[in-house]
Amino acid sequence: MEFEQRTLHNGIQIVHKRVSSPVAHCCILINAGTRDELDHEHGIAHFIEHVLFKGTKKRRAFHIMSRLEDVGGELNAYTTKEETVIHASFLKQDFNRAMELITDIAFHATFPEKEIAKEKEVVIDEINSYKDSPYELIFDDFEELIYPNHPFGRNILGTKNHVSRFNRKGIAAFISRCYNTDQMVFCSVGDIPFTRVSRLADKYLNGISANKRSKPRLELGNYRPQDKIIKKSTFQTHCIIGTTAYDLQNPKRIAMHLLNNILGGPGMNSRLNLALREKHGFAYNVESSYTPYTDTGVFTIYFGTDKANVEKSHHEILKELARIREQRMGVMQLFKAKRQLIGQTAIAADSNENLMLSAAKSFMVYQKPEDLTEVFNRIENISSSDILEVANEILSENRLSTLIYR
Repeated sequence: MEFEQRTLHNGIQIVHKRVSSPVAHCCILINAGTRDELDHEHGIAHFIEHVLFKGTKKRRAFHIMSRLEDVGGELNAYTTKEETVIHASFLKQDFNRAMELITDIAFHATFPEKEIAKEKEVVIDEINSYKDSPYELIFDDFEELIYPNHPFGRNILGTKNHVSRFNRKGIAAFISRCYNTDQMVFCSVGDIPFTRVSRLADKYLNGISANKRSKPRLELGNYRPQDKIIKKSTFQTHCIIGTTAYDLQNPKRIAMHLLNNILGGPGMNSRLNLALREKHGFAYNVESSYTPYTDTGVFTIYFGTDKANVEKSHHEILKELARIREQRMGVMQLFKAKRQLIGQTAIAADSNENLMLSAAKSFMVYQKPEDLTEVFNRIENISSSDILEVANEILSENRLSTLIYR
């Protein structure tokens, strides 16, 4: 069964896939995140994600929490640089309950002042906890390094000073400006007919007033490589080497995903893990990641090691990057790398919840689902020349930025 789709008059997309399972999932994806914040709003997208659950016109916070938990379901949300997502998992017979609840939270939250005050303390504690984790913090500091003076470079949580000043007026202003109905996707996966999903969409979502996006997002400036060392009181030295990369529309992004998997993906057989951990014992953890966004992308290599091994580890990483830029992969090497990425992608897609979340994003970006067979074919068609081309475009040494906590 393929995804079925319709667009309401207010611009909200309704997307559904029927699958045979007693458990169903649904979400609303709102194309608004940290990058949409004004300077004085730093952290407000994430803060709103918290206070959406603190009361609506007909429910208090406890009733929101209990609505799905009382029937064994789960309700959650997250915020990224570009989107806010409210999602739920539940038994298929509770689909009406879940869809009505998510709609109530997304469009009828009242943001009580008492709850805002309490949630400020919760988020500030989250910020303090985050600062205690250099492994997490360094990624945000790195994006601030490569996207200076742009909201894209800011961390998602915000700062204590900004959070302490949030109020209902500021929350309402961000929602009015950024929660645009033509930038929303309601997506569900479960053993429910699309006719029922569509009927409930008419009931809960069709009456929402249209609020369509009128201004484009702030453009990113030109990337310039940067190197920075920050003194931290940590046992390990933490380091990120990285650069900007392909965006979600670039056809080379699939080859970039494969290149990333070869270098430092989740497999223990990645080149960086074999070089730094298995061969030399320099680092317990070394990994690379590639995240494409609407109009940019980020590639990073992270490692944590003893101070004495920082330069050696850095040298080994640069050797591996030079190797992948200069040496064409053999037929069997490339075949194994493709099979590994295809397997990982298939396993991730085997979760209906993951399928729903990725489909919501795909419909927002491409107005269609990413068909797994098509993705697999694109991976299979990547040549060793493609890998060389991508490696030389993105991973040339003069494009790399470095951030070190020592």
